[in-house]
Amino acid sequence: MKVIFKRNRVAPIVKFFLCLFFFSFQYGFAQKDSLQEVARLPETQIKVKQFIIPAAMVTYGFISLASPKLNQSTKDELQEDHPLFHSNYDDFTQFSPGVAVFALNAFGVEGKHNWKDAALIYGSTIAITTAFVFPLKKITKEERPDHSGFNSFPSGHTAIAFASAEFLRQEYKESSPWIGYAGYAVATATGVLRMYNNKHWLGDVVAGAGIGIASAKLSYLLYDKVFLKKGWNFTLTPMYMNHKAGLVYVYNF
Repeated sequence: MKVIFKRNRVAPIVKFFLCLFFFSFQYGFAQKDSLQEVARLPETQIKVKQFIIPAAMVTYGFISLASPKLNQSTKDELQEDHPLFHSNYDDFTQFSPGVAVFALNAFGVEGKHNWKDAALIYGSTIAITTAFVFPLKKITKEERPDHSGFNSFPSGHTAIAFASAEFLRQEYKESSPWIGYAGYAVATATGVLRMYNNKHWLGDVVAGAGIGIASAKLSYLLYDKVFLKKGWNFTLTPMYMNHKAGLVYVYNF
C-alpha cells in the first residue's frame, strides 16, 4: 500500500482527533491533580470551574457560524481526500460509552452508582443534551455541508457521544481513568465520522462536544442536589399511543 503525504498539510482527521483526544487526557489528569485543592475551594467555584472548557468549546462553535473559514477549509480537504466516504457507524457509536456503563456493571465491574441511579443519571443526561441541541438547530438554521437540511448546528450525534463519554468517565474515574479515555476516544471518532459523512462542519462538532460534556455534568449536579437528597418521589412508565412512544412522568407530592 502506497501512502502519499502532501507538503505542509496534515490530514484533518489527524488534527481533529489529536486535539480532542489530547483535551480528554489533559482534562482527566488536570482533575486528578487538583483533587487536593478541591477541599479548599468554595462549592460554587468548583461548579463553575468544571464548565469552563465545555463553555469554551460551545463558544468556538458559535464563532464558527460568523466566521466559517476553518469550517469550509476542513470540509474541502475531507471531501477532496474522501469524496465517496459513507458510514453509519456514528449512529451506534454515539451511545456506545453510555451502554458500556451498564455492560461493565453486568460483568461485575461496578461503577460509582448502581444500575438504577446510573439509568436515572444517563436518562437525564440525554434529556438535557436534547433540550439544548434541538432548539439551537431551530434557532441557528445552519445549512449542512451536503445541503441536505438547515439543522446542522450543533451536531446532535457528537453531543450525545460526548455526553455518554462523560457519563462513562464519571462512573469509572475512581477505579480506572483509562475507561473514561476510551469513551472519549469513541466520542471523538463519532464527531470525525460526522464530518467525513459530510453531515456537519467542524464548528458543529466542537460545539456538540461541549454541550454533551456540560449536559452530563448538569445531570450529576441534578442527581446530587435533588434526587440524592430528596429521594425517589416519581415514577417513569413507558407509553405507546397513536404510533408514538414516550414516557409518563408521575411525581408524588
